[in-house]
This record gives sequence, structure tokens and C-alpha cells, in this order.
Amino acid sequence: MTLAPIILFVYNRPEHTRRTVAALQKNQLAEASDLIIYADAAKNEAAQAGVNEVRAYLRTIAGFKSVKIVERRENFGLAKSIISGVTETVNRCGQAIVLEDDLETSPYFLSYMNEALDFYRDQPRVVSVHGYVYPVKEPLPETFFLRGADCWGWATWKRGWDIFEPDGRKLLQELRAKKLTRKFDLDGAYPYTQLLASQIWGLNDSWAVRWYTAAFLADKLTLYPGRSLVNNIGFDKSGTHTGTTNVFAGALSQKRIIIQSILLAEDDSARRAIKHFFHRPLLRLLTAFMRWKFFLARIRRL
Repeated sequence: MTLAPIILFVYNRPEHTRRTVAALQKNQLAEASDLIIYADAAKNEAAQAGVNEVRAYLRTIAGFKSVKIVERRENFGLAKSIISGVTETVNRCGQAIVLEDDLETSPYFLSYMNEALDFYRDQPRVVSVHGYVYPVKEPLPETFFLRGADCWGWATWKRGWDIFEPDGRKLLQELRAKKLTRKFDLDGAYPYTQLLASQIWGLNDSWAVRWYTAAFLADKLTLYPGRSLVNNIGFDKSGTHTGTTNVFAGALSQKRIIIQSILLAEDDSARRAIKHFFHRPLLRLLTAFMRWKFFLARIRRL
């Protein structure tokens, strides 16, 4: 099994970056893995001190087969940084594991990612592997598939990333033409269509919703673990698109995820469990707020 390089995207959050790297160093395959770090440049003077501290810390990182640091000379922003960094890496290496600076991982994260990449390498319908799963109440299988792609600790091959479409307008037009917006929105449980429209209008710069949409339209599948191997620690107002909440937090799996042959189809029970998760009162308030912001922004543009 050829281990995939790990790409880590960082900016100006030194404490988050330290926690992310410390957890990754505890992974079983860390010492045999190449780590590529893309460090974005400061957007403004207020961000410069954090950027400098992060970059100083990056030069101390050890515990991997190799560490390569790419320091951007200009501010790319999260979307451009990820799109360009993933594209560069998969074009060179054929595959990649992708993390941002606010994702703590289980010690079994790299094992799961590499084993799944190897297992599904030649299965064209599987577009990616994901390490996070929502803390749903219902039991989940050891692994399962959902249609589309995801963004909190993930991996893909060049053949998978090749379907990424940066043009949000084109994606939205196709969704509407095929009458897929309700299914795309988890039958109304989460406003992904509005998130995509907001990206088109410049209200957000989400690369992730375009990745999800491109994979969804192509009827591709992403593999998920039944127990989460990733915890997002960025919901403290420190991130580009995050507020303050712990509703997405769950216990990291302290057991290995077993990769084995399963039906190559979206798991209906897992989809229902995630829909139920988004129907929780706090999340219903969150999605209602998102819809209201979208409505106000639309009115302002008329």
C-alpha cells in the first residue's frame, strides 16, 4: 500500500494548528507519511502576527517522513488555497489526504484513510473518503456511502478531484435543470442550494459546497466511518465560515475502522439519521437563520 501524502492548510491560528498537528503526530502512520503544509499569507495587518507565529511553529514540526512547507507570498483565501493545493498534489502524487488547521484526528485516522484509498482505488463511482461523521443518535454501520463529497478530513484520488467544478453558477443551473435541489438539500433538512447560491453571489467563498455539488451531480459516492475520526475545533469564531457552537462535536473513535466490501450505493438509513440530526432544535434555528440571511441578501440585490 502506497501511503497518500497529507496536505494541511493553515493560516493565522497557532493554537488550532498546534492541536491539529499534535493529534496527527499520534497517528499510527504519521512517521511513514509525507506532510505538505500550505501556509497562506496575511490578508491584512491584523492577521500578520498570527501568520508569523504559525509559520515559526511550522518550522519545528517533526514526526513525519518528510515535511514540506509552502509559504504563500500573497493571500489566497481558503477556497483558492485548497483548490490549488489539492490540484497540485493529486496531479503529482495521484492521491491526497486533506486537513485544515482546525481538525483534530483520531489515532486511527490515517490508517482508515489509506486503507480506504487503497481498497476503492479502482472503483470509479467512489469519489472520496471522509473522516468525520455527524454525532447522530441512531446506530451507523462500520462504513457507509453517501452521495456527494465532504470537507472535514477527507481524501481523494486524481480521478476523483478531476470532477471538481469551480463554477458555482454552472453547478446550480444543472441542479435546477435536473430538478435535484430538494434531494441535494437532504429533502429540505439543510439549505445547501442556498449555500451554493450565496457562493455565486460572493456572500461566501465555499469551495466545499462546490465539491459536494460536483460529486452529487455526477452521482458519485463518498465513504464515511460509522464512528468519527475527526473533530472540528474551529467553532469558536476563529474560522472563515464558523460561529460558536458544539453541536457538531462528538467523541473521536479510539478503535480502528474496518474497511470491507459493502454495497456501492447511498445508505438510506445513514441518510435518514443525518436528516434527523439536522432537525434538532438548535440546528433548525441555525438553518432558519441561514435561510433568513440568504433572503435578506437576495432582497438587497434586487
